[in-house]
This record gives sequence, C-alpha cells and structure tokens, in this order.
Amino acid sequence: MKSRRSCRLPTLITALLLALSAIAIRGANAQEQKVFHLNISPNGYPPYLIVDQGAPSGIMWDVVSLISHRLGYRVVAQKVPRKRVDQMLLDGFIDGTPRAREWTDHPEKFLFTNPIVNIEEVFFIPKGSKLSYETPEDLFSKTIVTHLGYLHPQLETYFTEGKIRRFDVSRDRDMFTFVLHGDRFDAAVADRLVGRWILRNEGLQDEFRSSDKGISEYGFRLMLRRDWHAFANQFNTELARIKQNGELDAILTNYR
Repeated sequence: MKSRRSCRLPTLITALLLALSAIAIRGANAQEQKVFHLNISPNGYPPYLIVDQGAPSGIMWDVVSLISHRLGYRVVAQKVPRKRVDQMLLDGFIDGTPRAREWTDHPEKFLFTNPIVNIEEVFFIPKGSKLSYETPEDLFSKTIVTHLGYLHPQLETYFTEGKIRRFDVSRDRDMFTFVLHGDRFDAAVADRLVGRWILRNEGLQDEFRSSDKGISEYGFRLMLRRDWHAFANQFNTELARIKQNGELDAILTNYR
C-alpha cells in the first residue's frame, strides 16, 4: 500500500509545474506588452488633445495610439503640468509629449519625431476691433493674451523690450474670455485650428475674427528622450505610411 505522502508527491509536482508555467507566461506577456507613457497635460490641447471626456481623444492622441499599437506599445495617458514636463521626461517618468521643437527651451536635450501635423499661429481679434495684423509693429503698445509657457520667437524680442505686452493664462479657452471681457487686452495668439475649435464649442464664433497672416507655422511632433532612437525611427516610418494611405486625413477630418 502506498503511503499518503507518496500519493501527494505527483500532485505537488504538478501544482508546482503549473505555477511555474503561469509565472513564465506572465513574464513573457510582460515582455511583449510595452507601455508608452504619453503626457496629455491636465487641460489638454483640443482638438489635438482632449481630456475632459471619459477617455482621452484628439488628433495627437489618436495618431500616437494608432502608431504605438502597431509598434507593440500600449499608450498610457499622464497629466503633467507644463512646467514639469521636460524634467519628468528627462527623468524617465514619462516617455513622450506632443511638442513643437520651437516651443522648447533646450531642444538639444530631446529627440523629436517627424511632424505629425502643422501648427499655424494666428491672432484672434474681437470683431468690433479695428486692429489688423501684417507685421509685429501693428501690435506695438498692444497687450496680447498668450498661453503660459509657450514661446513665440517672432515676438519674443518685442515682449522683452516692452513694445508688445504679454499676458499669460494657463488654459487656451481662457485666452478668448480675457480678450472678450477685458478692456486692456487686444488679441489672443493661438493655433488657427485650436482657436476655431474653442470658439465653436464655446459659442463665440461670431465674436472673433482671425488674422489672415500668422506669425509662425511649426511642426507638431512627439518629443522623446534622446535614447529613444529606435522608437522614433519606427514611429516615423509608420507616420509616413498613414500620411500616404489616407489614415491621417481620416483622423483630421474627425476634428475639423
């Protein structure tokens, strides 16, 4: 007659093997499941990043999610305040953030993908104002409402010299509120698509006009740590593909 101990031995071995197999499977899945931590900022940047709904959306979110998924990454949204983004990226707490190279104080510290879309900065002026824009001199003695932390190289010298006054706000939609209801504010500077999106959603499209001439046009990209060359190269390859096959245009159409 077999002892009770000997009967239990095969069962214990089987259980041990099953446990080891489960651990091995979980380890393999963890290696296959790569994660890309994308900063979407606390307030977003609609229509490029929309964060006030159940799940993130917007042009940049949709494009990065589509491409990252094809590269084997799951995108996780992180809401990092603008003033902390660069250091948290360098420290590895996030993996990337949407950014124009021209908006970065020290772009040499980072790696940028090819442009996903172009940002065209124009002035939004109350319809009752006589202000028009052709050259920066048209803004002398005026106060321009800008987004906190954003750089506008074509105007920075004039801001520094005090020829044009700058007033910063932390949210894009607040720029239009200040201009519309503040006596000392003359215009807001924003991306044309962003401005139109905000005015349409706030019911203010009849209150403003945008300048025909802009002050800049920048490529809106992913900003990464400098050691992410492999990801950037793969991202650029897939980005070129969705531009050519119409997938990018389909995403843009959803937000126009």
